[in-house]
Amino acid sequence: MTANSPLPAPGAPLGHYVSQEPFDARSIEQLTPEQERLYLASQWRLSWWKFKKHKVAVISGIFLLVIYASILISEFLAPYNLNTRNTRYIFAPPQGVHLIHDGKFVGPFVYGLKSKVNLDTMQREYTTNTRKVHPIRFFCRGDKYKFWGIFNADRHLFCPTKRAPMFLLGTDRLGRDVLSRIIYGARISMTVGLIGITISFSLGIIIGGIAGYYGGLTDMIVQRMIEVLQSLPAIPLWLALAAIMPVTWSPIAVYFAITIILGLLDWTGLARAVRSKLLSLREEDYVLAAQLMGAKTSRIIARHLVPGFMSHLIATATISIPTMILGETALSFLGLGLRPPITSWGVLLTEAQNINVVALYPWLMLPVVPVILVILAYNFLGDGLRDAADPYK
Repeated sequence: MTANSPLPAPGAPLGHYVSQEPFDARSIEQLTPEQERLYLASQWRLSWWKFKKHKVAVISGIFLLVIYASILISEFLAPYNLNTRNTRYIFAPPQGVHLIHDGKFVGPFVYGLKSKVNLDTMQREYTTNTRKVHPIRFFCRGDKYKFWGIFNADRHLFCPTKRAPMFLLGTDRLGRDVLSRIIYGARISMTVGLIGITISFSLGIIIGGIAGYYGGLTDMIVQRMIEVLQSLPAIPLWLALAAIMPVTWSPIAVYFAITIILGLLDWTGLARAVRSKLLSLREEDYVLAAQLMGAKTSRIIARHLVPGFMSHLIATATISIPTMILGETALSFLGLGLRPPITSWGVLLTEAQNINVVALYPWLMLPVVPVILVILAYNFLGDGLRDAADPYK
C-alpha cells in the first residue's frame, strides 16, 4: 500500500503483502561453498581450523606427541641398556656421526676412540682414530633388556658394531651412555607432569568450583586455606615434604610420592581462577534455568559453568605440566627427589653438581636440553590451544 492509495472501506478485510511462497534463505543471500562449510561447522571443527593456523603450536604438539610416543619404546630406542657400563670409556666425549670416509660414501658411522691416562693430570684423554670406521647398525641385536619389565628382548633401533664404542652424547663417570639414559629418563620426567596435573586439576576444579558456586562462608574458608598454602615458600616446602619420605621406600613408591606432592601443592592458583569465574557465571540466566529444571550442583558446574572458561583451563594446564617437570627436576637435582635406580632428567643432572665436572665434561649438562625443549613446546602449545578454545574471537 502506497501513500497515495485510497484507504479501505470500513469493515473491508485488510490486504497483506506477505509472500505465500516457501522461504528460501539462498534467495536472499547466495552462500559460497566455503561460507556454507564455515556456517555449518561445529565448534570442535572451528577450533581445529583455528588451531591449525598456529603453526608453532602445531609443531610443538607434534614434538610432544613424538616424545610421549618414545617413552613407550624407550628400551628399543636406546642403543645401550640403562645400566650398561663401559669401564674403558669413562667420561668419554661425544662422538660425531659421519657419512663419507676418504671421499667415499660409507653411510652413518663413527670413528674409533683411543684412550690413555695422562699421568700429570690423572685424567683420561681420548683421541679419534680415523683409520677405524665403525658403521652404525639399524634394527639390530644389542644389549639385553626387559621391555616394560614384562619380557626379555635385545632389539634396538640402532647399535654400535661389536667391540666398538658409540657414544653420541658421551659417557658419565661410570662409563654409561648419556644418550641412552636421557631416553630412559624421559619416561619418568614426562609422566610426572601428567599424573601431577591430574591431581592438581581435580582438586582445583572441585574446591574452586564449590567456593565460587556457593560463596559466603564456604568461599571464605577456602580462600583462607589457599592463602595459607600460597604463603609457604615453595622450595623449602618441597624439600621438607621430600625429606620426610622414608629411605626404605621402593623407587616406585618414591616416584608416586613425588607426583602426589607436586599435585597437592599446585592446585591453589587454579582453584582461585575457577572460583572467580564461577562467581560471575553463576548469575547467568542459563544457570537459573538449569536450577529451575532440577539439575544437581555437580551437573551445573561440570556441564554449564566449566565449559564457559575452558580456554583458561587449557592454558593453565599447559603451564602447570612444565612447572611440575621443573619441580621434579629441581628436587632430584638437590638429591631429595627421585633416587637411583630410577632415572629421570633431574637425576641425570645430579652428575653436574660439581662445577669442576661441568668444566671438564660439559656434555653431562645435556639432559637440560630436553627439559628446555619440552617446556617451550608446552608454552607454545598452550598459546595455540587457548586461542582455538574460543574460535569466535
